Amino acid sequence: MTVPVSAPGGRWRGGATAFAAVLLCAAAGAASAGLHGADLRRGPVPALAREHARVTAEVTVRSDPRPVVPRVRGSRAAPPTIVLNAEVTRVTAPDGTATRVRTPVLLMARTGGQGPSDGAWLRLLPSTVLQVTGRLSPPRGTGDPFAAVLYADTGPPRAVGGPSALHRTAGDLRAGLREATDGLPPDARSLLPGLVVGDTSRIPEDLRRAFEATDLTHLLAVSGSNLTIVLILLIGPAGRASSAERGGLAPRLGVSLRTTALLGGVLTLAFVVVCRPEPSVLRAAACGLITLLAIGTGRRRSLLPALAGAVLLLVLYDPWLARSPGFLLSVLATGALLTIAPRWSAALQARGLPPRLAEAVAAAAAAQAVCAPVVAALAARVSLVAIPCNLLAELAVAPATVLGFAALAAAPLSMPLARLLADGAAVPAGWVASVARTGASLPGAEAAWPDGWRGGLLLAVATGALLLVVRRLPYRRWLAAGCAVMLVVAVVRPVPLVRVVTGWPPPGWVFAMCDVGQGDATALAAGDGTAVVVDAGPDPEPVDRCLRDLGVTRVPLVLLTHFHADHVAGLPGVLRGRSVGQIQTTGLLDPPGQAAFVHRTAAAARVPVVPAALGERRRAGPLDWQVLWPAPATGFVPEGANDASVTLLVRTRSGVTLLLLGDLEPPSQRGLSRAHPALPRVDVLKVAHHGSAHQDPELLRRARPRLALVSVGRDNPYGHPSPRTLDALREAGAAVLRTDRHGAVAVTGSGRDLRAVARHPP
Repeated sequence: MTVPVSAPGGRWRGGATAFAAVLLCAAAGAASAGLHGADLRRGPVPALAREHARVTAEVTVRSDPRPVVPRVRGSRAAPPTIVLNAEVTRVTAPDGTATRVRTPVLLMARTGGQGPSDGAWLRLLPSTVLQVTGRLSPPRGTGDPFAAVLYADTGPPRAVGGPSALHRTAGDLRAGLREATDGLPPDARSLLPGLVVGDTSRIPEDLRRAFEATDLTHLLAVSGSNLTIVLILLIGPAGRASSAERGGLAPRLGVSLRTTALLGGVLTLAFVVVCRPEPSVLRAAACGLITLLAIGTGRRRSLLPALAGAVLLLVLYDPWLARSPGFLLSVLATGALLTIAPRWSAALQARGLPPRLAEAVAAAAAAQAVCAPVVAALAARVSLVAIPCNLLAELAVAPATVLGFAALAAAPLSMPLARLLADGAAVPAGWVASVARTGASLPGAEAAWPDGWRGGLLLAVATGALLLVVRRLPYRRWLAAGCAVMLVVAVVRPVPLVRVVTGWPPPGWVFAMCDVGQGDATALAAGDGTAVVVDAGPDPEPVDRCLRDLGVTRVPLVLLTHFHADHVAGLPGVLRGRSVGQIQTTGLLDPPGQAAFVHRTAAAARVPVVPAALGERRRAGPLDWQVLWPAPATGFVPEGANDASVTLLVRTRSGVTLLLLGDLEPPSQRGLSRAHPALPRVDVLKVAHHGSAHQDPELLRRARPRLALVSVGRDNPYGHPSPRTLDALREAGAAVLRTDRHGAVAVTGSGRDLRAVARHPP
C-alpha cells in the first residue's frame, strides 16, 4: 500500500505564494490609499479651507442629501442643516482666481427647517451640478474622506447642470415609491421606502432612535438581505443556484445558467443605482457579483472567499471604506452568518430546537455577538433586546421588501397598482416599526457601556468568556429557563424590584429632578404611576428614561415654563408611550421656532395646548398648585423668554411646599416678590436658570428653602451653577444638590423627615 506524503517543498512554496499575495495586496492597498489621500491635498481648496475663505464653487453632488438632527446649544437649537457629499470641480477664490479642480468636500446647507428651500435641497439627485457660494472650513477629523467643509449660504440650491439619465431614472423610481406610500399609516409611510431602497428622508427621529435602541438600523441601510431577497426571486436559494434543479424564476422561464448570471448582474447593478452606493450596498453587490460570476463560469462557489474578494476589491477601489463603521458592521455580520451561525444552528438543533427556528436564532445571535463590540465602541451602549427584536422583525422583512420592490417597479406603469402593492407592504412594514418601538420602550432595552476601543475590547472579551462558559456548562432546561427569566427581568425592570435593588426611586417621593444635562425636567408625584411634568429638558431620551425609572405612565399635565430648547426639546420623550392629558405653556411665544415645535409635537400626539393664566389654581391627586408668574397686572414687560417663565407654588397633601422658578431673571424675580408680598417660606426651591449668577438675593431670603435643587449639565460652558449663588443659598439655610454631581434627585418625606435622595451620591 502506498501512502501519499506531501512534499515539504510544496508546502513551502504554497506558504510563500500566500505570503507574496498578502504583500501584494498590502502594497496595492497602500498605493490606493496614497492616491486617494493625494486627492485631498491637491489644488487650492485645502489652503482656502485653512483660511476659512468665502468662495464661489461649482460642485457635483455625489450622494443623497440627508438632514442633520438639530442639537440643543444652551437655550436654542442649532439651525436645521442638510448635508451631502460633493466634489468641487471649479473654485473661485476671494481674489477672483478661478481654478479647475476635482476635490471632494462635505457640503452643508443651513436651512429654516420648514421653508421651501429645504425641499429643494432634499430633492437634489446625485450627479447634479450646483453653483454654491459659501465659506470653506477644514474638516474636523484628520481621517475624514473630504478636503474641506463648504457651508453654503442660506437659500435654495442653484443648479447649473441636471443629473444624469441614470440617476434621474433612479430618482423617478424612488419618487414613485414615495408617492405610492403617501396614503399609508405614518410608520409604514416613513419606513417602507427605507426598507426597500434605503430612503430614510421621511423617518421621524423617535422611530430612528427606536431602531438604534433595538439594533435594527441595518434594515434601514439596505443590507445584503435586501439584495439576497431580490436575487432569490431570480436564481433561488444559493445552494441550488448552479444546479439544473435550481429555483427562482430563471428556470421556469427557460433561462440558461450564463444568461441567469448576466441577468443577476444587471439586477445587482440596478439595485446599487436605485439604493445608492452605500457601504453595505457595495459589500452586498460585490459579493453577489462574484457569486454570479462563479455561476456563469460553472466554477465551484464558496461565499466566504467571495466575501473576502469583495472586501479586498472595494477597499482597493475606495480605501475610505476601511474607516466606515457601516462597512465594518456589514462585513462582520456577513462573516458571522457564513462561519459562526451554521455551527450554532447545528448545536441548537442538537438540543431539540426546530431547524428553521434554530437557524434564525443562530443567525441573529452570531451577528449580534460580532457586531455588539463595534456598536459599544461607537455608541457607548449595549442593546439587551437586539436578538429578540431582530427575530421578530425578520418575519416581516421579506414580504415588506418583495411587495415594496413590486410597488417600486409598478409605480411608473400604474400608480393605482403601485398603491395597492404598497397597501399590502404596509402591514409587514408596520409590524417592523411596532417591534422597534415596543423594544425601545422597555426600561432595560439598553445598557450603558464604556465607549472607545477599550469599551469594544472589554465587550468582546466578556462575550468570548460568556460563550466559553455556556459551551462548558451541561445543557439543562431549568438552567436555560432561569437565564431567560433573568434576562426578561433585566429588560422589563419592574419598578418594585428595581426599587429594592437600587433604592431608586425612594418610597413616597413627592418631587424628582431628572438628570437631563444642561436643561430642566422635573416631576411632581400625583398618584400611583402618575406625575405632573414640569419642563422636558433638551433631549427626549434622558427625560423618557427618567420617567420610566420613576414608574410614570400617566401625565395629566405637562407644564413648559418657557420655550427655550433646553426646556422643551425633550417633549417627545415625555409623550412617548404615556397617556398625556394636556400641555400648558407660557403666553410669550419666544423663540417662535421652538414654540412652533411644541405645537407641532402636541398636534401629532393629539394633546391640547393651553396657556397658563396668572393666579390659576389646579389640582391633580395630592397636588395643589398656583401660577404666580408671569403677572401682566404688575406692569412688568418681559424682556425675553426667561422673564416670561411660568412660576408655580406647589403644595402637597403631606404639607410639602415647592417653588418652581423656571429660568426667571432678577427683574422678574423682583416683580414676583412685589406681586406676592405674602409669599411663604418653602421646603423646596427649584433654583432659577440652572443656578446662574443672576439671582435676586431678596427672593432667596424670603423663600428660605430647606432644599435647593439645581438642574445643570456637567462641564457646561456657562459656568453654571455660580459659586455666588450656591453661597447665597447655603447662607439662607438650604441644603444644595445639583444634578451634575448628584445625578437625579428625589424629595421624600415631609416636615422634619423631609430629605433629598440623590441617585448618584458624590
